Amino acid sequence: MTRPEPVRFLRTEPTMAYPEGRLLALRDAQLHVLAPDGWTRLGRGRPAGATWLTHEDAEDWLEREGWPPTLLDTVPRA
Repeated sequence: MTRPEPVRFLRTEPTMAYPEGRLLALRDAQLHVLAPDGWTRLGRGRPAGATWLTHEDAEDWLEREGWPPTLLDTVPRA
């Protein structure tokens, strides 16, 4: 049996302001959104329509958006 990942990633549904959606991270039941100044704490509820991403998919999302992949390692602890 494998242990769950310490951080899980999600992507919100596309909107006019964010055509590729927003990148979310879930660590220790705390949800964060990637903002221009880093990870911002949101709360505990998963937004409706958000889809789970693999770590690789999250890296691809960052690459498409021009963000460094090292951001996936900087999600704050709860």
